[in-house]
Parts: sequence; C-alpha cells; structure tokens
Amino acid sequence: MNVLLNCPAPAKLNLFLHVTGRRADGYHLLQTVFQLVDHGDTLHFTLRDDTALRRVTDLAGVPEESDLVIRAARLLQAEVQRRTGALPRGVDIAIDKVLPMGGGLGGGSSDAATTLMALNALWHAGLSQQELMALGLPLGADIPFFIFGQTAFAEGVGEDLQAVAAPECWYIVIEPGVQVPTPAIFSSERLTRDTPVIKITDFSSHLENQNDSKGYGRNDLQQVAMELFPPVAEAVEWLSADGDARMTGSGACVFRAVATEAEADAVLAKAPTKWKVWKARALKQHPIIDML
Repeated sequence: MNVLLNCPAPAKLNLFLHVTGRRADGYHLLQTVFQLVDHGDTLHFTLRDDTALRRVTDLAGVPEESDLVIRAARLLQAEVQRRTGALPRGVDIAIDKVLPMGGGLGGGSSDAATTLMALNALWHAGLSQQELMALGLPLGADIPFFIFGQTAFAEGVGEDLQAVAAPECWYIVIEPGVQVPTPAIFSSERLTRDTPVIKITDFSSHLENQNDSKGYGRNDLQQVAMELFPPVAEAVEWLSADGDARMTGSGACVFRAVATEAEADAVLAKAPTKWKVWKARALKQHPIIDML
C-alpha cells in the first residue's frame, strides 16, 4: 500500500464549554462535550522514495514548517525510527481545506489527528490508539479527542476523555467571516474562570429529561468573543431567533442543533448571503477510526 486517499478530517463542535479554573502554569481547566460532525477537510497521503515529509498543498498563512500536519508526521516518523532503528519512507500530503482557521471547529487538530492515524496505517507503525493520543497531545489539546474518535466528555485542558451519548441531530453552522485567535480570548480579563465543576451524569440527565432543544450549559468563552468580534455576536443573535445558538470552542463559528435535515435546510434558505452557512449531521464515531 503506497497511497491513502480521501481520508476525512471532520470538524468538532463544543456542545458546551465551561472554564472551571486555571492551573499554576497558566493553562485553563475546562469541561466540555466534543461532538464530531460530517463536514471537514480531506487529506491524501502518497509514499515517497526518500524520507522527506512534504505538504504539496499551499495553505495561505500556514507555512509548511509550522503546519500541525507536518509536525504530527515528524513526531510519528521519529517514533517509528526510535522503535525500529530506521526512518520510514517519506510522504507527500495533500489537503483539501474546507474548515476555516480560527473557527473553533478544530480544523488543524483534526488534520493532525487524521495524519497520525493514516500514517500509522501506511507505515505499519503499530501504535495503539492510546499511544497515538499521547503522541499528539503536545501538539494540541484537541488532537487526542479526534483520535479517541467518538462523542466525548472532556476535562483537564481537554485531554481527559470519556465517551458519552449525545443527540442524533443536525447542526446549522455559521462562519461569521472573522478569525478569532484563541490567546485573545483566554487572556481576557473579562473571562470568567470559576464555573462550578459538573459530572458527566449532569449532561446525560439533561439529554434524557429535556423537553425542548435548549442545549446544556453554555460556552464561557462566548461573551468575550462577542465583545471583541462583533460579527460573532451578530451570528449568535441571528441564529438564536428560533432556537438555542452558541459559539463553538474559542470561536468564531456559531451553531444550533435541529432535529431533522429538513429543518436545517429551512434555516439555510433564510441565511444572509454575507455568511458561509452549512449543515452537518452528528457523527457517532470518526470515519477512519477502523484504521486503529
């Protein structure tokens, strides 16, 4: 096997995101539920005859050397060398980029996770799911979730994961056209960092007992992002007119759950043309989880 083509790197949504504290090293303590959706980037991997790792797609504003995809590939390549004594063959990596930067959808982390899973298979590296998750964590706190590959209740800085059930539904997602830098949100003096810690059963009980479409909890980062980036506030206000809309991650994208694809289509038909707006179905598991 010399190629792996059309490998999905799906987006994630944070169904809620609570900031419960801050560690001595400055990292924030979080609680969230990560939900995969069937919309995202697609990656293609082709083995080379040397040991070079190359991204063959130009991505505006993302130099190859700093791309999480290349950095993830290098980490795995070094681990294979450590285990076998030899470097595996190099790889050309092409990316069909769909997810926006600074959107809170985990695009870069998802691309890196797909890279680790695909190259683990292509190189016959033999790393377990847990080993790949640990390898990816230093690159980004969201990467382990994508390798975990199913709806997850997350704690810590996002790396402590437990599988959890979530609604089978559709989502409408608005890209407000701004890029929200995560440090700007987490460094804000306006950010609250004392939301009470919850249990995974609190989220599960809400899903079992709710009689409307209101989501659990809130996104503690949303108010800061709305103040700093008015297009985010505008998107939240518009999408909240008929339901419970909220921001994902540290922004900028805004989403709302609906029960059916027909409901999603009805919202899309009314959406202002100044935004990129799309629909996506909730995924129970990562499309390439069987590679592990």
